[in-house]
Amino acid sequence: MGLAALELKGKVAVVLGGTSGLGRAIAMGLAEAGADLVASSRRADVVEETAKAVETMGRRTIRATSDVTDRRSLEKLRDAVLKAFGRVDILVNAAGRTKRTPSLDVSDEEWDAILETNLTGAMRASQVFAKPMLERAAGSIIHIASLASFVGLMEVAAYTASKAGVAGLTRALAVEWAPKGVRVNSIAPGVFRTPLNTNLLDGTERGREFKIRTPMQRFGQAEELQGAAVYLASDAARFVTGQVLAVDGGFLASGVNQ
Repeated sequence: MGLAALELKGKVAVVLGGTSGLGRAIAMGLAEAGADLVASSRRADVVEETAKAVETMGRRTIRATSDVTDRRSLEKLRDAVLKAFGRVDILVNAAGRTKRTPSLDVSDEEWDAILETNLTGAMRASQVFAKPMLERAAGSIIHIASLASFVGLMEVAAYTASKAGVAGLTRALAVEWAPKGVRVNSIAPGVFRTPLNTNLLDGTERGREFKIRTPMQRFGQAEELQGAAVYLASDAARFVTGQVLAVDGGFLASGVNQ
């Protein structure tokens, strides 16, 4: 197929949680690769700002908020995208949340909120957006998994459980929908620097341990997720489904690094 298969020109992508952090970086990468791009989240102001950035790149978009914990909002978003573009080719589930709490102190409310967004939200969004994909027998769904999909991280039991669940959900949906033309994969980011975690990464023992355990001995940059997302969304990956692709600087391969 050649490198042309990596292009997304003519495709329509929706990125939930695509207005900040890693989700925004992925959204911009898909748009740069040629996709018309709808980045949605709960806040209208950041949806507007991201939409302007997409239009600056010469891509089409719409402005629509959504909440992965609210099925009706996702259905309204899907219907708006279908009305504007006539199709949805790519869905990225990048909405997520976490909180560090000793496991004995995790309340039912905290547990439920994290799983509701990270795991149930991914399932809910997949159900809503897969429907038109399955009708067309074509589409690519990309979840955002985590290092915690594979290994335990200290005092984030709810997050770890949710992201392990995302890896399992990826495989389950891939098996069910592959015969119907829809591929389902995940990206598992390693430790990436964002405005929200800079103090953690640079000023704590936890941050230092993350770097020590990463063979490349640095943290990821948000744009370094773009290639994986474009690949999984594109026809270059048309025989790839049910996979969790780690973009982690070698973290998951790491045993003893010194």
